[in-house]
Amino acid sequence: MKLKELYQLAVEMGKTFDPRGDEVNRLLDERQKEYDRMNDDEKAFYDEENLTNPYNDTRILFGEGEEVIKSAICGIDMETPEILLVDRLREKGRRIDMIISHHPEGSAQADLHNVMHVQSDMMEGVGVPINIAEGIMEDRISEVKRGMMPLNHQRAVDAARLLDIPFMCVHSPADNLVSHYLEKLFAETPYRTVQDVIDLLMDIPEYQQARRFKAGPTIVSGDKKRRAGKIFLKMTGGTAGSVKSYEKLAAAGVGTIIGMHMTDNHRKAARDNHINVIIAGHMASDSLGINLFLDEVEKKGLEIIPAAGLIRVKRDGFETLRANM
Repeated sequence: MKLKELYQLAVEMGKTFDPRGDEVNRLLDERQKEYDRMNDDEKAFYDEENLTNPYNDTRILFGEGEEVIKSAICGIDMETPEILLVDRLREKGRRIDMIISHHPEGSAQADLHNVMHVQSDMMEGVGVPINIAEGIMEDRISEVKRGMMPLNHQRAVDAARLLDIPFMCVHSPADNLVSHYLEKLFAETPYRTVQDVIDLLMDIPEYQQARRFKAGPTIVSGDKKRRAGKIFLKMTGGTAGSVKSYEKLAAAGVGTIIGMHMTDNHRKAARDNHINVIIAGHMASDSLGINLFLDEVEKKGLEIIPAAGLIRVKRDGFETLRANM
């Protein structure tokens, strides 16, 4: 399998399970029209991957795309220390043709804010008017953009380049997969209380292992005996949304939020609006999403070496996801 084919598979799976549905194709059409209106100077600096890939946080970071890949190491965070680990493993004779990171590095990290618009559609999906959702997200997206500006985005990419190891990150597509997986779970399985929701999560191997690591699903707002009500899944959308969203989510009837992580000011806002919050676990949730992608990768004949926080669980017989592709 070529590197570019691996990349294209990630993008297509992300689009298939994107919570926006057909809105993704409209987004790509708008980008093409915007590009067509640009002058030559503007086009010279435009990332043309944006025309076919709606996920600014998912990119081939180093590599031409034609490299033949038979073995890949994959982790949640693959930064300079992990890249040096890969080089050491190769010195010891382990075949590793490329690195796959879940969390973005390089230009994908610098452009992370541009995937956050999906959160407006997610809020609309549970009853928040789209005009309000987009207004809430505007300031937060700008804040995240400014926060990314001082970072040394290219550090890990440069390490991969100097060691000549192809490097790719798969962020939003994997997050879309975990969101879809859990959405179907809660749509098809009865639950009543917050504890019932926890119990459903704990049927999933990644969350079981996270519990053993002291990082499993935890209630941070509300109580296990409370009724869960309508669930809002916050598993995709780049990073944390706006603290202003909780009042609107509560007004829309959301009773419980399930997320990967949450800062304390967000937790307080949720609590003040009487919303239960379950933090499912960051590494476990990311692992679930990237595992669903890696299962498809392994079916292409690639060997996957898990590392850097990835809880590798294989679902070779998982037909629910494949049936929808």
